[in-house]
Amino acid sequence: MTNRHVNAIAGRLSLRPPQRRSLEILDRITEIAPPKKGADPAAALEAIRSEYPSVTDFEREFPSLCFALATGVGKTRLMGAFISYLHLAHGINNFFVLAPNLTIYNKLIADFAPNTPKDVFRGIAEFATDAPEIITGDTYEAKAGGGELHDPVVLAKKDAADKWCRNASEYAAAHGAKLWRYVLIPRDAIAENMTLAALADRFGS
Repeated sequence: MTNRHVNAIAGRLSLRPPQRRSLEILDRITEIAPPKKGADPAAALEAIRSEYPSVTDFEREFPSLCFALATGVGKTRLMGAFISYLHLAHGINNFFVLAPNLTIYNKLIADFAPNTPKDVFRGIAEFATDAPEIITGDTYEAKAGGGELHDPVVLAKKDAADKWCRNASEYAAAHGAKLWRYVLIPRDAIAENMTLAALADRFGS
């Protein structure tokens, strides 16, 4: 039986068949391996693999899954659907979105901004009355500079980013790929004559 949240989100966001199918898979996965603190990753992997044999390894210390969609199907909208589902169905409030380059980073900021033409949450009534707070590299620094460095939400997002990069680096090291490094760079420090390496050396821990 399909979760009522799946039906509601698929309808509100006008999901295409491949997007809806992906959301249904996520719904089933969270049913057999509920997302909660302290869950056993090995048990979760066994449960998921019993229904989805292609999932052979999380390659992380926590459940990590990849959904493959054809180009142009709408991965960003699916991301919005996943976030909406996990929040509405499971009460998850904090999400870390990683972009592979600056172009996609800027596009994602625009797509997640409320009340914009491409708002990925447009149609989700719960977000219309209580819009999600989008924290970017720029606004994170401003938030921290405003005396909110110890804000639990800010710290949770920073910890999530650090942990993701550590896990990604471990996997990359084992497969001969480049390591990941998380660096928070203040917006005012970025200038045309600065290189990424110089900024990373200056602000990296």
